[in-house]
Amino acid sequence: MEYVSLGRTGLKVSRICLGCMTYGSPATGKLLPGRQPWALNEADSQPFLRQALDLGINFFDTANVYSGGDSERVVGRFLKANTRREAVVIATKVQGLMRDEPNGRGLSRKAILFELDESLWRLETDYVDLYQIHRWDSETPIEETLEALHDVVKAGKVRYIGASSMYSWQFAKALYLADRHNWTRFVSMQNHLNLLYREEEREMLGLCQSEGIAVIPWSPLARGRLTRAWQAETTNRSETDTFGKSMYARTEDADRLVVDRLGEVAERRGIPRAQVALAWLLAKPGVTAPIVGASKPHHLEDAADALSFHLTVEEIASLEEPYVPHPVLGFS
Repeated sequence: MEYVSLGRTGLKVSRICLGCMTYGSPATGKLLPGRQPWALNEADSQPFLRQALDLGINFFDTANVYSGGDSERVVGRFLKANTRREAVVIATKVQGLMRDEPNGRGLSRKAILFELDESLWRLETDYVDLYQIHRWDSETPIEETLEALHDVVKAGKVRYIGASSMYSWQFAKALYLADRHNWTRFVSMQNHLNLLYREEEREMLGLCQSEGIAVIPWSPLARGRLTRAWQAETTNRSETDTFGKSMYARTEDADRLVVDRLGEVAERRGIPRAQVALAWLLAKPGVTAPIVGASKPHHLEDAADALSFHLTVEEIASLEEPYVPHPVLGFS
């Protein structure tokens, strides 16, 4: 495993981050954000968390909304029982709907202070290494959010703060205001970036490089679409993942060409498609650690192997050539 600094901080993280949305409890009944019918229960999750530690992964990303909080419970309980707290980097998020009431979501001071304490309790830890705003909250002044985040850092409950999917102007505004008020600055951007969605290359990646912000992309394999042939047999997740279906529905013809090109490179090299897709992402300037989900043993093995696999300039050009512009995806 390789380790790098998280942006301009001294914090060292593995170049593969384990995304923990898959772990917690399967959803039943009405599906709310973060609750998924394909999630694994605690017993079925543990082998993947163990595999991550065995591979040298020290970076674990979850969120308060995943499985309604059960993801944090499962991850926190496992890490407490199987490793030392100082040996791992735990990241979680705040903003999503947790309760059907006026203050049950968002980035107000009230929400951040309450939800952080709830996350710490579920994770069985005194602090979070990276606390991220899951999405932009248009109903709360960003100044209120930034000051609350600064206060939880100064209180010792959070080591670093990060952000996720938003417009570049919003992120630039947040960085400017933090500097202006001498508040704690965001050190990372968790954004949507993969071979099927490259809109972040237009502005966000350049902004992050200029400001020394770590880029930790979510959905690096496009919800599994980059791991199999276009017409391949579907999985339980792909059948029930309504969010994933909505993400790429309007660009299927163009996306098919990218997937086909990916398959050609993978076949020529004799390696899994996932390894090629991750190698492409890892080669992007400024990308720190893709967030990889795993529900089968080979998922993390492919991710780890991608670190030692390097695409040629010609292969990168071949993979990128069929891409066409996409509508903005993943900001809500």
